[in-house]
Formats: sequence, C-alpha cells, structure tokens
Amino acid sequence: MATSVRAGRDGSPPPAAPPSSPGPRGRRAAPGGRRSTLYRWDLKATPYVFVAPFFLTFAAFGLFPLIYTGWLSLHRVELGGEASWKGLENYSDLATSEFFWNALLNTFTIGVISTVPQLLMALGLAHLLNYKLRARGFFRVAILAPYATSIAAATLVFAQLFNTDYGMINSLLGWFGFDPVNWESSKWPAQIAISVIVTWRWTGYNALIYLAAMQAVPQDLYEAASLDGASRWRQFLSVTIPSIRPTILFTIIVSTIGATQLFGEPMLYGGSVGISGGSGNQFQTLSLLMYEKGWVTGALGQASAIAWVMLLLLLLIGGVQALVSRHHRKKLGG
Repeated sequence: MATSVRAGRDGSPPPAAPPSSPGPRGRRAAPGGRRSTLYRWDLKATPYVFVAPFFLTFAAFGLFPLIYTGWLSLHRVELGGEASWKGLENYSDLATSEFFWNALLNTFTIGVISTVPQLLMALGLAHLLNYKLRARGFFRVAILAPYATSIAAATLVFAQLFNTDYGMINSLLGWFGFDPVNWESSKWPAQIAISVIVTWRWTGYNALIYLAAMQAVPQDLYEAASLDGASRWRQFLSVTIPSIRPTILFTIIVSTIGATQLFGEPMLYGGSVGISGGSGNQFQTLSLLMYEKGWVTGALGQASAIAWVMLLLLLLIGGVQALVSRHHRKKLGG
C-alpha cells in the first residue's frame, strides 16, 4: 500500500503485479476439466451401478422365463422334441378342456373356503392380542409357528389326521355318532381338508399383519368411543375395521393370489395321485394341472398356456384391487 502511494507521488506508474501461475488447485477447479467430467459421470452412473444387480437378476430369472413361456404357449413343444408353431391353438384347447375348467373351479372353491375363514380368524386373533394380556409376547410368537413349519411336514401330519381308516378326525366324529367321512376320495371333504391345512398355516401370519395395523390406530379414537359408551365389540366394528381397511384389502389380494398358485398342499395330500388331484381330479388346481401337462404328459406348450392364463387371472385380481383402492381413496377424499 505504501509502495503504491509513493509511486503515485513521483508520477510514475506502480509496478505491475507478477502474473500468477495456475497451481494444482486451479487445474482441479477448471470447468470442463477431466476430473470434473469424471465426477459428473460418477454422480450419474453410481446409482445405476447399485441397482443393476437387481435388474440383471430379474431379467435372467423373471423377465426371460416369462417371455420364453409366452413363446412356448404359442408352439407345440414336447420334452426332447422341436417346437412347431400352433398360434392360439393351445388356448383354444384349454377353452374346450373339461380338465381345465374343473381345475379352475377347484382353485376357486378351495380359495374361497380357505381364505374367508383364515382372514376372519386372523382378525379375531389380532384383536385379542391387541389388548394387554399376560404372556402376550409368547402368543405373538406362537401364532407364527405354523408359518415357519415346512409345507411337507404340515401336510403329512394333516393327511394322517384326515385318514379315512384310522384318522383322528373320523374318530372324533364317531364319538358324536357320525359316520366316517372319506376325506380323500370325496370332492368336498377333500377340498375342506386341504383348506384346513392352508388356513392353519397362514392364519397366524395374517394375524400379525393385522396386529401391526391395529397398533397404528390412534388411541384417541378408542378413548372417544369409550366415552360415548361403545363396547369393545362396537369399537372393533366402528373404529378398528375402518382404520385397517387398506390392510384388510391387502391381505385379501395376497391370499387370493396364494390360493390361485396353490400347489404343495394338494399334491402332498393326495399322495400317489396328488399330481392329478385325486383319483377323480376332485381337488386338482391350476398349478397341479400345469405341472401334470408339463412334466407328466410332456406337453410343455399346453403347460405354458396354463401358466399364462394364471398370470392373466393374477393381473385381473390386481386390477380389481387397484379399482377398489381408488374408489376407497375417493370416498375418503369426498
């Protein structure tokens, strides 16, 4: 500062400052430099690198089998043979096949008589566990035990219980004066027995889902209902059910999808004739029919067509769920 003042008094211009050489910091901060370009590419590409394993796995084990199954459904394919074009003939054969309609009807009936009692019992158990009980933690773990049990082990145990000759169920019916029931060869008894297995296995799982939804309901609603003189049953109907309605809808859709894909329980319950759904196809589901067409008779084209019909049914169920959810949201918004 003093030098510039003295230079001004003498009338001579002040000395020019030496030019500053660009240092390493200047090179890093230069716009458009190599490192800044790499930095921008790193910001854009890193998220895709992290999610790439999922999409690669889905493409290999989900998308490709789906597309390939659709291609097979349009061809005549047998194990060990070459594919020949059939177009929609496999689907038209299903439309005229009594085995397909029988399997579709069995899938629907078993789904209804297993899903409805299952969800009603799950609601009741969740409502009981939502209150302060002794050993509440033990009961919450205990009701999940059937879900952790192997399908094969549970089905074999229930097959012994429902055995026509020496099963415990027929013994209990005999004590009350009823005749023995043929739980394997008769249509409705066999479907009821399979539904009992499904209900036993999934009730606790759905009960825990309902319990989690019930614990998220504000306690102020119950206190206000109690002050108005509402009983516990009235609180359950007027407060709990409306509050967890989206969760109930979710479990209905998931249970329906599971019933559509029912395979292990009927196959193991039927024993040697489990793949055909009993001696008279009385409990053959769509999944069992698909397995029989593909790996017993070797008609992979027809099995692929059944798989795509099941996919269309699941998409239809999902569309109905979306419409119901939208209607519910509009109703709440209105």
